[in-house]
Amino acid sequence: MAKLYKKYVNETIDEKGRLKNITFNVPEDFNFGFDVVDELARKSPDKKAMVWLSRDKEEKVFTFGDISRYSNKTANYFYKNGIRKGDKVMLVLKRRYQFWFAIIALHKLGAVVIPATYQLMEKDFCYRFEAAHVKAVVCADDDGLCREVEKAAAKYGKLLFMSVTGDDREGWSDFDKEVEEESDCFTPAEGQRPSADDDMLMYFTSGTTGYPKIATHNNKYPIGHIVTAVWWHDVREGGLHFAISDTGWGKAAWGKLYGQWFAEECVFTYDFDRFHAEDILPLFAKYQITTFCAPPTMYRFFIKEDLSKYDLSSLQHCTIAGEALNPEVFKQFYNATGIKLMEGFGQTETTLTVANLKGMEPKPGSMGLPNPQYDVDIVDENGVSVENGVVGEIVLHTDREQIGLFDRYYGDEKLTTDVWHDGLYHTGDTAWRDNDGYLWYVGRTDDIIKSSGYRIGPFEIESVIMEYPNVLEVAVTGVPDAVRGMIVKATVVMTKGNAGSAELAKDIQNYVKVHTAPYKYPRIVEFAAELPKTISGKIRRVELR
Repeated sequence: MAKLYKKYVNETIDEKGRLKNITFNVPEDFNFGFDVVDELARKSPDKKAMVWLSRDKEEKVFTFGDISRYSNKTANYFYKNGIRKGDKVMLVLKRRYQFWFAIIALHKLGAVVIPATYQLMEKDFCYRFEAAHVKAVVCADDDGLCREVEKAAAKYGKLLFMSVTGDDREGWSDFDKEVEEESDCFTPAEGQRPSADDDMLMYFTSGTTGYPKIATHNNKYPIGHIVTAVWWHDVREGGLHFAISDTGWGKAAWGKLYGQWFAEECVFTYDFDRFHAEDILPLFAKYQITTFCAPPTMYRFFIKEDLSKYDLSSLQHCTIAGEALNPEVFKQFYNATGIKLMEGFGQTETTLTVANLKGMEPKPGSMGLPNPQYDVDIVDENGVSVENGVVGEIVLHTDREQIGLFDRYYGDEKLTTDVWHDGLYHTGDTAWRDNDGYLWYVGRTDDIIKSSGYRIGPFEIESVIMEYPNVLEVAVTGVPDAVRGMIVKATVVMTKGNAGSAELAKDIQNYVKVHTAPYKYPRIVEFAAELPKTISGKIRRVELR
């Protein structure tokens, strides 16, 4: 029997089994809750949808029938508490299983979901409540999170508080207890079923500068992730997909929900407190995880472990995203596992945009080829396509609808038109294209270092420094210089047990001079215990600058 996602796509596959082209069939009233989750509950009610582990390794298994029933109960719970179509509801649930009940329920109601990270503080919540006009918050009281929400709400105004921790906190609704009391049948009120063009999801982007923007997606967005799961993650019949991500940022939608369930596959979720490679690595064998996706930081920690101590034989396919992949990480992981890391690129505003899709031969350090669901180009500052080998900005042509591309930045028409004009969506990321059509990442447009007339991308220098022994992480930035305009600075994190020194800094500088064009070497090398990162794990170069 054909997988459910086949109903929504028209695929062209070449003689080598690679995706050549794809178009989408989107019903006017498409809704992921009704048309995917409930349909799978009818089709395969006992099929596993999610294997979930608590921080204490308590295990729960949910079938598609379970997800359908509990999302109905949760929809009735929300409705009873006054949540209606178009209302904005923030979910701050880390990786707790209640997130899946709540997000599907809100999709069915036509409410707008705002996933948020548990790392937010009072000031962060104040900004988000005001900017997005939030009506309700569902959260778990991790590390005093409810107190931070309450302090922000006192300044913002009345909010509905819903807690999944069941601690009888005054003013908070007990999510778990009250959901259980609701009916497991849900039908939207007449005229209340959301349409495909209605707002569904808002993400506060983890920008490297300034306040986060609010990227707003409609109900078609999940369909845009079919390629993500089927052709990039390569989820397989009877497999188990593990994506490391907090539900508060966009990567959770990429790897823990939409595309995977379109493909009728099970997701694995572990609600850990802090990432430790030695804690994660044994899970692959224990649960027979077949496909895995994580940002480069996680793989960098993996390869610093003795991977021969762990059974990774169940793994069949691994992907990497969040930042550009250093070739040294690719090489070391391949040597240890025989698996080639398949890099992908996209943004909170998009789905997977450029990638090494299944069937492709990856070039270490390259993002891969454009995802055929988008019309991807590289252009100069005038919006004109550049030749192969020339650095330009990655853009999407928008003369036709691009399924997966955001609708707008909520409440900010100027920000929207700044990036989306003249038939192009401007990503703000730069790259160059080789003669085979592969794209090679250079950096954000505001990360480019202009020194003595040279334009230097930080990633290429970082990749060289990552080859140096005992380097765990590195970030390259430009700093002002009276003579050269800017000079290159490298902030280096060494592996545990290794410390920086003036002599080591000199060695790193010489290593870069030998292994890339000498004008690119970092004239300043500093050592740090860790690098500042955004909520989603991207290096905040603006802080280093």
